[in-house]
Amino acid sequence: MIMYLFNFLLLSSMLLLGTGAIKPLEKKASFRYPENSNTPNGKLTYISNIPVLEVKGTPEQMGEAIGKLAVKTAPKATKYPRDVLSHFGVEFMWIVFAKAGQRMANYFPEDYTKELNAMSTSSGVSKEDLIVGNTLFDLKKVVACSGITIEPAQSSTGGMLFGRNLDYPSLGYINQYTLVTVYKPENKKAFAAIGFPGLIGCLSGMNQDGLCLAIHEVIDIKTGQKKFNYNGIPYAMCYRQLLEECSTVDEAYELLKKLPRTSTTNLLIADRKRSAVFEVTPDKVIERKSKDGVAVCCNHFCSSEIKPFFPINVRRSFQRFTLLEELRNNENKVSPSQVMEYLDSVNLGDDTLQTMVFEPGTLRLHLAFQNVPSSKGPFHTLNLEPLFQK
Repeated sequence: MIMYLFNFLLLSSMLLLGTGAIKPLEKKASFRYPENSNTPNGKLTYISNIPVLEVKGTPEQMGEAIGKLAVKTAPKATKYPRDVLSHFGVEFMWIVFAKAGQRMANYFPEDYTKELNAMSTSSGVSKEDLIVGNTLFDLKKVVACSGITIEPAQSSTGGMLFGRNLDYPSLGYINQYTLVTVYKPENKKAFAAIGFPGLIGCLSGMNQDGLCLAIHEVIDIKTGQKKFNYNGIPYAMCYRQLLEECSTVDEAYELLKKLPRTSTTNLLIADRKRSAVFEVTPDKVIERKSKDGVAVCCNHFCSSEIKPFFPINVRRSFQRFTLLEELRNNENKVSPSQVMEYLDSVNLGDDTLQTMVFEPGTLRLHLAFQNVPSSKGPFHTLNLEPLFQK
């Protein structure tokens, strides 16, 4: 009941945002992380104007390094969940979401709990704030993203192209806290998560084998289908597990079906050979395969098993989907710059926080985040291959 009430309030606010009824937020001064290479198991540096945090070791060691180097140095970012609630006029519900988040924390994978606890200790940020920051995504629906993949046969590079906009209320500042965290955990695959300090799960990322993924939230589902499961793993943590354990789309599909899942999302996913969209609910994982070498993903289900009879067109999800699908009819092979152009055509103004294009074949990331909409650039290129070396 709590989740449905909050989602109703947020959906109403999102519709107002779409009509310009809420004032644009004042732009805040840019933020820069302090660089530090002297912390055991971690270092934070700028590479190609992108803040890159490298951590390695046990969950406790990685959490300690993240807490010290990123969370502690970015206190404004850790207050973002509270600011989001305030922005939508529901700050009074913080205690409700804190209690719901604590309930969900009982189902965090053990390694992630250890990481969060160490992060809290080294940063001085309360566990409550960190837990809410890692569960609010599931308990509400505000993310409205767009993504597209171009498979090797249609790509001008001869390799997979994976593009996405992360759309979320910027509140005038959160894009400035973008952080690429390169994890090198013991006995797991190295991967990079493009996110924010304190976020344990993965919203967008790529691993050492070129498996890349990006989440797109979905608000509605066919009547009678299960929409939420408090006894599941928050979706961003599920998707981090895919990067830590899988090399291919097929492997990720099999693992995701086994994981207890909380809510409804679309997951755009690709390896070096093929791509797909996983349409995900607490009860089902349905693979929507690419068509003519292109997969498109926005904020609605397409599969008849779970698609509502009257789906909600969240932030023009249908129109964004149609625009991105035009790349399927491109006369020539598609370049990374064309993917960027199409992502710009579906930007959501100040709510487009991060725009990125992954190249799994070369383990390269093209990322824009300093300005909103981020799709306007500038883009900076990061070679992840040397960073994945353990």
